[in-house]
Order: sequence, then structure tokens, then C-alpha cells
Amino acid sequence: MAMTTGGRGNWSGRTGFILAAAGSAVGLGNIWGFPNQVASNGGAAFLIVYTLCCFLVGYPVMVAELSVGRATAKNPVGAFRKLAPGSFIMPLIGFWGVIVGMAILAFYNVIAGWTLSYVLEEFAQFFGSDTTAALLGATDGGIKSAIFALVFMLGTITIVAGGVSGGIERATKTMMPLLIGILLLMTVYVLTRDGSGEGLRQYLLPDFSKINTGLILSALGQAFFSLSLGMGALITYGSYLDRKMNIPQAAGFVTLADFSIAFLAGLLILPAMYVAQSRGVQIVDDSGALIQSTGLVFNVLPELFHQIGGITGLVVGVMFFFLLTIAALTSTISLLEVPVSYLVDEHGMNRKKASILMGAIIGAISLIIAFDPSLIGLFVTIFNNFGLPVGGLMICLFVAYYWKTEKALKEMEDGYEDISGSAFASIWPIFVKFICPLLIALVFLNTLGVI
Repeated sequence: MAMTTGGRGNWSGRTGFILAAAGSAVGLGNIWGFPNQVASNGGAAFLIVYTLCCFLVGYPVMVAELSVGRATAKNPVGAFRKLAPGSFIMPLIGFWGVIVGMAILAFYNVIAGWTLSYVLEEFAQFFGSDTTAALLGATDGGIKSAIFALVFMLGTITIVAGGVSGGIERATKTMMPLLIGILLLMTVYVLTRDGSGEGLRQYLLPDFSKINTGLILSALGQAFFSLSLGMGALITYGSYLDRKMNIPQAAGFVTLADFSIAFLAGLLILPAMYVAQSRGVQIVDDSGALIQSTGLVFNVLPELFHQIGGITGLVVGVMFFFLLTIAALTSTISLLEVPVSYLVDEHGMNRKKASILMGAIIGAISLIIAFDPSLIGLFVTIFNNFGLPVGGLMICLFVAYYWKTEKALKEMEDGYEDISGSAFASIWPIFVKFICPLLIALVFLNTLGVI
């Protein structure tokens, strides 16, 4: 049975938390964003730098966020209020995380709806209903996008309303193994197709000449964003941690899980693109660069599945878009949980009512975006590219210089009794105080085009 704290609920155990937190980190960006980053930035050279960034920057910040969450057993706003009593400014860090998470969920929900509609598009294509397939495959906005965005939001609300262990944990315990299983099956299939070898070479052979400041900042940004840092999700998930949980160890497992799934996604996507090219599908744009993002997922790969044809093409296509749907859902539930936990903690609202209210507010914004998808770019720039590094930087500085790393390490003693004499206790504060803030600030300045 899961323990409860003031009716908030806790994770039932370490496995449940790791799967839920990894699910929060694993999203659509891991499936289509990461592989293209690797291919465009020196193959395995980018992979090596990305790995270092995940564990040298992402991991220390994750430990900081989880510590803040468990120390307070509060949502992001309540957490900073509790650790900085009487301060007006510090809780704004938590408010920023809540706002950023809501905004990201608003546009993410629309894209997630497209992945769901493409599951049905594969069936329509298989049965020869070209008109229906064209309707389901449209990503130019309109009533279809709105309907699927609402369906996706309703699914997210249902899971979050079920509670921490009964809703979020139960769902991710099913979805994460399913996601990994589908990813492995599809990777094995694609790697046995003609043309996959070129994709593997692009992915795994390093071109160290491409390592420069731009590549390092790009890898750092990808690592930071893929780990769900800076939006309060991990503070919220950390607030449900049991006192016996070893936070540094749990954060290590989550970081490893996120990296592993991103790596597997690369083994699938890059070879799949070159399999598509071997079948005559265009995989580069007019500038000669590999087609990325929505163009890759909703144009290049569906064309490959259609060319494979028959029952094999149907199964592969449905599995791929079902994979994306699961990846999206594991992220949307963590994004909705942040504002829901705020209403539950700070305003005493019933979880079910809070889930419906927040889902309705974010769903209304999603409807606007669904009818005008050009807004996605604006939301990505403001809240993803700008909002997340700002949030992560503020959390880092708060833990380092306001709450103090000494208090954070004291919090971690529960679950890690020998931490004071460990190498972790000597090294982690240096990263949180100096290295992580500096590198996150560089990512932020790079995003602004200053460097």
C-alpha cells in the first residue's frame, strides 16, 4: 500500500517513482528530436557530449529539484514558500514553473493529439480510404486537431484525477514497459531492412571535428529539456517521495532511463530514415539537411509505412504512432500534475475537481492552438526555449545560495545515511553552486542569440 501524507499520496515504492519520473522525462522530443540532433552534429560525437551533459548537469539539477520536493512535501509554489518563509520573491520561482508547465502542456497536447490521429490514419490508409486518411493526417489545424487534442486531454485528466499511486503510478507502470517493448521491437525490425546500415553509420560513427561551442550548448540544451528540468515537475514528483528513498540513487536511475530511451530512439529513427530513402522517400530538405521534427514524423515516416504496405506496413505504422502516443501521455500527466498539486496543496481543492478545472483551462488554450498551429512555434520559443532554462537556473541558485547545499544534503541523509562522508557530498555542491548555473546560463544566452 502507498503511504499518504496529509491526503496527498506517495509513490508505492522506488520502481513506481522511477517509471513515473522517467515517463515525465521521456517524451516526443526523445523520439524525433534527439536522433536528428545526433545526425546533424557529428553522430556519436554529439552522443558522447550529450551523455556527459545528462550526467554532469542534468543529474545534479534533478537531485536538487527532488530534494526541494521531498523536504517540503509541497507543490513548487508551496515548496518555495516553506523554504523561504516571508519571502515574496522566492515563491515566484514556483509560480514560474507552474505557468511554464501549463503553457508547454497546452501546445504539447495538440501535437500529442496528432500522434493519436495518425494511429487511425494508418488504418484508413490500409483500407484504402484516402479521403479519411488525408483528414486524419492533416496537421494544418482545424476541428480534427481540436477533437483529438481534447481526447488526449481527457485521457490525461482521467489519469491525474486517479491520484499519485492509483492514477499516475499505475498508468506509468503499464505504459513505460510497453513503450520500451515497442521501441525494441521496431528497432529490431528497422535494422533488418535495406538502407538501415547508412543510418547506423550516421548515428554511431563520431565526427569529432564537429565538436565546438555550438554543439556543446546544443547537447546541453537537449539534455536539460529532455529531463523535465525547470518546470516544477520533478519538485512535484519529489514531494511524493518516501523518507526512505535514496534521492541521489533514484535520480541516477531516472537519468539513466531517459538517456537509454533516447539512445534507443536514435537506433530506430536514423536507420528508419535511410530505409525510407532507399525506397525513394525524400529525407532531406532543400538545403540538404535531414528533415526534422513534425516533417519527419508526420511526412517522411508515414510515407515509409505506406510504401511497406500490406499488413506489415499497417502493423509497423500503428506501432510507431502508438509508441509516440504513449511517450506523449507519460509527459502530459506530469505536466498536468504540477498545477493540480498547486490547487490541492495551496487551495485545499479536491484532486478530481482540480484535475478537471486545470484540464479545462489548459484544454481551452489547446483549442486555440489547434485551430492555429502556427502558435506552437511562439509557445516553444517563450516557454520551452526560454522558460525552462530560466526556471532551472533559478532553482539551482536557490538551492545553492538560499536554502544552501548543506541543508539539501541533510535532507538526503534520509535514505542515504552515509552521504556526509561520500564523494557525492563533496562533488555535488560544486556542480550546483558553480558548474550547472554557468552552463545553464550559457544555454540561455545561446537561445537568445547572444553567444
